[in-house]
Amino acid sequence: MSLTRLGLTSRLNSASGGIEKLRPGAESKTSTTSKLAISNAIPKTITPTEARVERDPETGKITRVIHAASRPNPLNDPLNSDSEDEEMADDGEEFAGFEAGSGNAQPKNEIVKQLEEMASRVPEKAERRQSQREKEWIERLVGKYGEDYKGMSRDMRLNPMQQTEADLRKRVGKWKVSGGNGTA
Repeated sequence: MSLTRLGLTSRLNSASGGIEKLRPGAESKTSTTSKLAISNAIPKTITPTEARVERDPETGKITRVIHAASRPNPLNDPLNSDSEDEEMADDGEEFAGFEAGSGNAQPKNEIVKQLEEMASRVPEKAERRQSQREKEWIERLVGKYGEDYKGMSRDMRLNPMQQTEADLRKRVGKWKVSGGNGTA
């Protein structure tokens, strides 16, 4: 299969991924090529902006051009426009939360108080217990190997999941604490 047919040829300064195939005639409805295209050409129409010009009083030549204090927005990006900034001008107030602004704060409902209290409590961590089957497995390992954890870890028949020496030592310790008998 040809990489060119897939649109994956490697050329610099051109499409680097798949190429969108358009139907002959009108552009497809899902085409994003025209919407997202950024050309490196100089724009044909330049939007007029306001600027103040200072001229030399003797010769009349332009000495300095003073642009407005607004930020430049050559791509007419709506996220970078000043029109929204003027509409949403900061009047000096800061956001203080939803409850601080309400003058008629109602006392909390009993159910809301209970729910907030339940949410503020830290849940107790339940310690994992060994299952009956795990206890029987550890008992068989201890019955065969005693305290030889290296031998337990290498036994393919009794330890099919290849638990490590340290893991087996920890499991045997829990088994003994929970009432396991080391002389099985």
